[in-house]
Amino acid sequence: MTGDHSFRGVLVDDLRVQFGTVEAVAGVDLRVDQGQAMALLGRNGAGKSTTMRVLAGVVPPSGGYAVVGGHDVREESLDAKRVVGYCPDVGGLVPRATPWEHLQLNARLRGLVDWEARGRALLERFDLGDVAHRVTAGFSHGMSRRLSVVLAALHEPAVLLLDEPFDGVDPVGVEATFEVIQDARAGGAAVIVSTHLRDLAVEVCSEVAVLRGGTRMATISSGFMAGDEGARAYRALLAG
Repeated sequence: MTGDHSFRGVLVDDLRVQFGTVEAVAGVDLRVDQGQAMALLGRNGAGKSTTMRVLAGVVPPSGGYAVVGGHDVREESLDAKRVVGYCPDVGGLVPRATPWEHLQLNARLRGLVDWEARGRALLERFDLGDVAHRVTAGFSHGMSRRLSVVLAALHEPAVLLLDEPFDGVDPVGVEATFEVIQDARAGGAAVIVSTHLRDLAVEVCSEVAVLRGGTRMATISSGFMAGDEGARAYRALLAG
C-alpha cells in the first residue's frame, strides 16, 4: 500500500515492530497533521524511539501502516526519508568531523543549494557558532544533542522527528529547540517530539501520546497534561 499523497502529516495505523521474540511496538496508532506538534511520552522501553526510527526509515515495520509527508515508509522509503528531518536519540555524528562539515555533508546528500546562511543562523541560535570548525569528538552530550537538532532542521523538512532533543541540554538549547519546533509548525511541518520530560513536552506540543509497553495508552491535549493534575494523570497511565 502506498501513501496518501494528499495527507502531508504523519499517519500511523496498528504499527508493530518485532525484534526476535520481543515486540517493541505492539499496535501504535498516531495522527499528526501539518502544523501540529505531538509529544511521545513514556518510560524507557515504552516504544518511543522504535516508533521514531520506523518513521525515519531506520527500522522497518513488522506490521501495520505508517505514512510520513504523504509517503509510505515501507513502499516509498526513499521518498519518505527525503521529507523527514530526524534527530536520533543517540549517535548520528561523525566524531572527526566539525559541525560545519556535518552541515556540508547533509546539504550535499539532500541536494540543497543556498543553505549556508540558514546553516550559520542555526548554529548561532544553538550557541554552536564558536565551535563550528571544531571536531565533535570533544563535544559534551548536550552540545551533540543541539547539533543533531540543527542537522534535522536544516532542510526545513515536511516532517520533523526529534527523539530526546532535551536530554542533557542547557536552557539555551531548550529555548532554541522550542524555536525550531515553532518555526517548523508555522511552516506547515508535522512535528513529533519523543521525550521523558513531561513539563517540556506539554509546553511545546499541542497533544501528548502516552506509550507503555509498546502500546499507545492515550492521546491527550497538552493542557490536560500540564501541572499537578497532568502529573497525576500521567502517573496513572504509566501504572495502568
